Amino acid sequence: MRAQPEDMGPRWSVVITVGPYVLLAIMVLFTVISDRAGGMLVLDLSLCAVVAGWMLWFFTLHPAWRDDTRMLAVLVGGLVVILMVLVFRDPWFGAFTPAAYLYAFRLKWPWRLASVASVAVVAGTAQAYTVEKDDFGGVLIYVAIVAANMIPMGGAAWFSWRNAQQNDARVATLDELSAANRKLEATLHENAGLQEQLMTQAREAGVLDERQRMAREIHDTLAQGLTGIITQLQAAVQASQDPAGWRRHVDAAVSLARESLTEARRSVHALRPESLDTGRLSEALADVADRWSNLHGITVQVTTTGDVRPMRSEAEVALLRTAQEALANVAKYAGASRVGVTLSFLADEVALDVRDDGAGFDPTALVETETGGFGLTAMRQRIEGLRGTLQIESEPGAGTAISARVPAASTGASLS
Repeated sequence: MRAQPEDMGPRWSVVITVGPYVLLAIMVLFTVISDRAGGMLVLDLSLCAVVAGWMLWFFTLHPAWRDDTRMLAVLVGGLVVILMVLVFRDPWFGAFTPAAYLYAFRLKWPWRLASVASVAVVAGTAQAYTVEKDDFGGVLIYVAIVAANMIPMGGAAWFSWRNAQQNDARVATLDELSAANRKLEATLHENAGLQEQLMTQAREAGVLDERQRMAREIHDTLAQGLTGIITQLQAAVQASQDPAGWRRHVDAAVSLARESLTEARRSVHALRPESLDTGRLSEALADVADRWSNLHGITVQVTTTGDVRPMRSEAEVALLRTAQEALANVAKYAGASRVGVTLSFLADEVALDVRDDGAGFDPTALVETETGGFGLTAMRQRIEGLRGTLQIESEPGAGTAISARVPAASTGASLS
């Protein structure tokens, strides 16, 4: 919005609303005390009254017209005409032109320039009142006096218009900055809400992942260990008449309990299985298979093929836990006499295959149960979490084959 004089503070508002009437009152007082004939005095005072009424109607009594270009143009035009008549009668009325300038400067461009120029003509006419205009020299002097009023006042009008334009540009810029700041604040507030939601979701996902990890670790350590302990204790009860057999089963149960306790502690602290800390994956698989074979009396053949390469820790843990779960399922359900465990280092992936010659089952009828379903699900979660694949092939009476494949680690030196 263009800045108007009344927007420049209370003092300017008083000047533009009260000042013209004060100046007019001084003109009236000067006219009254001057030595003039009665008819001329009445005419001058009547014209002053017309000026007062003109300003009162078009400006003072109608505040809404103070920014209306048409009404301001009528106000200034009427004042110029009346003042010109007064100046021709008495040149001292030229002293009222500052009030007319106040109204002229309120007009928009280019009407402001035309109004200021017309008031300047009145002011110059009053100042050149005593100049004889009958010859060319007198007219030239009159024109020079009018120009001396018109040029600086026109320049002031132009500068005020330019300042108004610059102020409008500053106001528009500030409005844009304010709008941008509001949008930025809204965006920041929205981002803060989204960030809080993301953090909440991340915490929930972290809690869920940790629960799933602990569930898998408990299943792969405590559950399997307790199952083995129970099996050994049951065998010890059955061998109560055989002290050597009873001692062997009890010792096996104690060993399983210690191993399960150690693995449980390592699982709580998210540590690698102890067998992977002391050897390679192929060695850990051989150790697990050997202890499982001694425990259950089933022959296990462990084979490693390809060039042994470094693997990610997560991949080693996943393949080792998969082998443990597969062997546990063989012991519980397969009734097998032989088991083969093969670790293959291929070009782009590492594969673990566990095969048995047991009873087998129908994979399409596989139902998750407390005894076996969660273990298969845990295996799949571990492998697929590493962008690997898990395949189960089986049929009744033909044994079972479990194949887990995970991407190989980045190229590195092979391990001999």
